[in-house]
Amino acid sequence: MGDRVGDLAGRFPADFRFGTSTAAYQIEGAVAVDGRGPSVWDTFCAHPGRIVDGSSGATACDHYHRWREDVALMRTLGATGYRFSVAWPRIQPTGSGQVNAAGLDFYDRLVDDLLEAGIRPMATLFHWDLPQALEDDGGWLNRATVDRFADYAAIVGERLADRVADWVPVNEPNVITLMGYAVGIHAPGKSLMFDALPVGHHLLVAHGRAVIALRAAGATSVGCANNHAPIWPASDDPADIGAAKLFDTLWNGHYMEGMLLGRYADELTMLLEPHVRDGDFATMRQPLDFYGVNYYNPMRIAAADETAELPFEFREVLGYPVTDFGWPVVPDALREWLITFRARFRAAVPPIVVTESGCSYAAGPDEHGIVDDHLRVDYHALHLTAVAEAIERGVDVRGYYAWSLIDNFEWAEGYTQRFGLVHVDYETQRRTPKRSFTWYADLVAEHARRSAGA
Repeated sequence: MGDRVGDLAGRFPADFRFGTSTAAYQIEGAVAVDGRGPSVWDTFCAHPGRIVDGSSGATACDHYHRWREDVALMRTLGATGYRFSVAWPRIQPTGSGQVNAAGLDFYDRLVDDLLEAGIRPMATLFHWDLPQALEDDGGWLNRATVDRFADYAAIVGERLADRVADWVPVNEPNVITLMGYAVGIHAPGKSLMFDALPVGHHLLVAHGRAVIALRAAGATSVGCANNHAPIWPASDDPADIGAAKLFDTLWNGHYMEGMLLGRYADELTMLLEPHVRDGDFATMRQPLDFYGVNYYNPMRIAAADETAELPFEFREVLGYPVTDFGWPVVPDALREWLITFRARFRAAVPPIVVTESGCSYAAGPDEHGIVDDHLRVDYHALHLTAVAEAIERGVDVRGYYAWSLIDNFEWAEGYTQRFGLVHVDYETQRRTPKRSFTWYADLVAEHARRSAGA
């Protein structure tokens, strides 16, 4: 075992949790099996030109039929946490009404197998796959979807809260709002610009309603999984600084302040006032047992031309290596964000979990069947080092969940980007653990060994 693994493992508390993450639509496939209804992503993928390679999640990694094989991989990996998502269309094919027993049974079996393998389940209720029937009624623009989501949370909680340790109601509400409803790059493909802001508000209220429903069902650890990033102005020009501040409010502040403080920044309060009802802020601000951070990279923002639809534009983050996705690799930005977050919100911040962090590199099996993705090893080693440094600075970080366990359907990029610790041959569905898998397993084992001897 190299010193790099040993030194890194020794920097984390004994109860620090190493895990992996996935999402239902990205891995399950079986979109028309056992009563599952259509989701917005099924519809979105059917439109030519929406997905880079013209693919869909119809088969994906066939996890719905191969889940035992995937849990066996987790057992080999040794990581003690697994974050997965429940597909709402499997539980309620139209998003309301009759419960599909086969859907609940699938997750029931998965959770039992995870527990038998010594893996702590973390269930996300909504990872973007809204039932299409609800979108036909307005989706997250329709306030009634909040009520439907609360009902769904109660159904899943009643079935699984006795065994699922950790819960995330909504994955990345900011990404859904911006990518799905403001600019239309993701499902449902709407381009509403600032008129998409009610989506973010409804998602925050839905988050709060789900927390209440889950606790009523017996859940004891409920958090969130919000995508956050440091926002850097493109220059010291006041216009760029102002644009970066506005985008930081929309991307970070809207969701942090909504969940933790039960309020919005003044700029957003004015825009959202017609959509806020009495009690909404109290509902959004539910006590959380952990705050999940999905981190990938910082963003560089400049002021846009006054004729542009949005007042800000994205600029390249210069001076750093990039992944095959073109995303800059800046581990220090994760440390910066964790420390700044704690300093900004202080006592309002519950323990933090990095619920996603990962990178896309295309390395595949060589002639010996070995996948040498050393750049992914470097990525996770550097980002875990950043987490360790934040912990040493007094930030209470309890876990790190690598995105992702296996290569999968990467939304609008189809199968062109690979984030997994395990390579998937999409023709044969053969799983091949990569070098990063072995490295992560060694890290987890060394941390366990040191913790046992502490």
